[in-house]
Amino acid sequence: MHTLEPHYAWLDQYQASEDPRSPLFEAENSLDSYVNTIYGYYIHPQWDSLDSETLYLKILFVDYDLGTAVLEFIGEWNDAIENDIMLLKRNIIDLMTHEGIRKFVLIGENVFNFHGSDDSYYEEWFEDVEDGWIAAVNFQEHVIREMRQYNVDSYLNFGGQLDEMPWRTYAPRKLFEIVDSLLQRRLG
Repeated sequence: MHTLEPHYAWLDQYQASEDPRSPLFEAENSLDSYVNTIYGYYIHPQWDSLDSETLYLKILFVDYDLGTAVLEFIGEWNDAIENDIMLLKRNIIDLMTHEGIRKFVLIGENVFNFHGSDDSYYEEWFEDVEDGWIAAVNFQEHVIREMRQYNVDSYLNFGGQLDEMPWRTYAPRKLFEIVDSLLQRRLG
């Protein structure tokens, strides 16, 4: 797992640690010290903590004018034991929605497992974004299946082209355009 790095092609356009409106403003990541682990396996030092022992993230891009954000995740999304959705919601999402972010692209190809609990934090997040959306891109099939069992798909948009999107090939604003277009057709 230590070789799985967060996407870094957009660093010239956005860095959460340099954004005073970001929940990760002034966060420091080592380039050579591996200190964070998930179940005893070291992860790349560029992943940011949301105070969970099983799930880490990287805020890849934010556009406050468009009210959009891209977040990439690694690890096990464990709501049953770690209450990861509560930690994500309180430590990251609440601060972002306070800054006007209403459209979230969640990159989940490095989320290896999901353990659900109740859906109240997802419901709260869904209500917070009002006229926005939460799109889950490239989550693994077994993770989506587990999330559906806990009704998470009532709040996060999965499926279709979102499950196999070549998101790294797009500039961040183009990614938003594509996801927004897909969801407008779905929700419209």
